[in-house]
Amino acid sequence: MTTALLLLILVAALAYWNGANDVSKGIATLAGSGVANLKTAVIWGTLCTVAGALTAAVLAGKLVKAFSGSGLITDMPVGHGFLLAVAIGSMVWVAIATLTRLPVSTTHSITGALVGAGVAVGGWNGLNWDRLLDKFLIPLAVSPLLALALMYFLFPLFSFGFARLQNYCLCLEKTGWSLSGQSAAAMTQEATEMVAGKSTDCECEPAVTHRLNILDALHWLSSGAVSFARGLNDAPKILGVGLAASLTLNLDSGTALFIVALAMGLGSAFAGFKVTETLATKVTPMSPVQGFSANLVTAFLVIIASRMGVPVSTTHVSSSAIIGMGLKRDAKSVNWNTVRDMLLAWLVTLPIAAIIAATVVSYFPGN
Repeated sequence: MTTALLLLILVAALAYWNGANDVSKGIATLAGSGVANLKTAVIWGTLCTVAGALTAAVLAGKLVKAFSGSGLITDMPVGHGFLLAVAIGSMVWVAIATLTRLPVSTTHSITGALVGAGVAVGGWNGLNWDRLLDKFLIPLAVSPLLALALMYFLFPLFSFGFARLQNYCLCLEKTGWSLSGQSAAAMTQEATEMVAGKSTDCECEPAVTHRLNILDALHWLSSGAVSFARGLNDAPKILGVGLAASLTLNLDSGTALFIVALAMGLGSAFAGFKVTETLATKVTPMSPVQGFSANLVTAFLVIIASRMGVPVSTTHVSSSAIIGMGLKRDAKSVNWNTVRDMLLAWLVTLPIAAIIAATVVSYFPGN
């Protein structure tokens, strides 16, 4: 019971640092294109992430099994020591990367920790290498390349279809009437209605109380879709690591998933600013239509992958879409120093998480 509780705490910690690092993937374009300030963007990303994480109970159950080690580890060790090592290995690296403002993949980190602990416990024959390649490594390698290519080649179509929406807005306009000679409080009736029109009309109309550019409205929706998709894709992976603990503690999957979703939300809200700033301002400048287009590509790929049970990295998909956007405009506009640091962090995630997990697993009895 004690090790099960410790495992659940570590899984919650992993979920916290996942939220802190990965909330940026859906909202960086909002902040980077000037549609929202950083604080507002983080709040929006947090709410949508938690909603996606809770929805994972219905739509992404395949990923829970995949990241519990089932099928990947040929002979799962008895007890919680193995999964404790996996939780520690993945959580420590994601926390370090977050504190140093680097966007990394929790998916990669968990995969690396599973591999490291698996080899340490069962040797090289302790892993199902074919499954690792087909179900983990190939999707994780292909998804960022696909995101970059889609953004690079489809952006002209996105620009043609959506750029003109910047000229239109949705407005809340006051309507009402009053009778002179009577009490204004008693006889004045005011109401508001939603109207759509050209932005120039909304700006000069005195009856308009609130206005929102149509492209900006779609950008908010796409950002929410990416954050929702991220929660949908990441929550079951994290829960998979703690599945044995939740069973030992007699927690149903809904309760365990709620704990993971809550921890992800707390990490997003309280520690999600550093990595968001990196993706928003230090990779490439972006306009609202460019940021919106990057979100569309990211949301499409991650939602499809979640539904199919394919463990893609939202970090790699989102970052690659942003890089592809910069390449399409002008390669000189991309901050290659930041991209270099990001790529280096991606490359070392698997081996570092594996080394930590392999080192830790030897300290637990039964492994």
